[in-house]
Amino acid sequence: MKITLNVNGKNYHLNIDPDENLLKTLRDIGINSVRQGCDTGVCGVCTVLLDEKPILSCSYLSVRAQEHKIITVEGLGKQADEIVDFIINEGADQCGYCGPALVLTSYQMKKDLTNPTIESINHYLAGNLCRCTGYEGQLRGIKKYMGVK
Repeated sequence: MKITLNVNGKNYHLNIDPDENLLKTLRDIGINSVRQGCDTGVCGVCTVLLDEKPILSCSYLSVRAQEHKIITVEGLGKQADEIVDFIINEGADQCGYCGPALVLTSYQMKKDLTNPTIESINHYLAGNLCRCTGYEGQLRGIKKYMGVK
């Protein structure tokens, strides 16, 4: 099946299987920041932005992504670096496997939440799992990025 996907502002003309998930398609075109974790839509490491909404690419069919804008952490450029700096400065640098999804979700959260609270941040991040930490460092960095004290 032939499709065209817009990923990070670039169009990709692809031939995919009808049941192929977006995670596989993105990895096949060389977008390696999108991680494979649970394959059941639970861990969040496969998160991408689809029309400025975080989605789980392991449970989203590639064919459904046509005519939508897909953003991965590579598409954020310096904005991703800014978020990473906030997180690293709080001592949360572990293996980094969950990092790209956490950065994408944090980026979109800042756009979506006008007066964030600790509770609203925790709620927004609920689908992003990290197996290395207890989230304290990441949350401190993200709260600073969001302007919450």
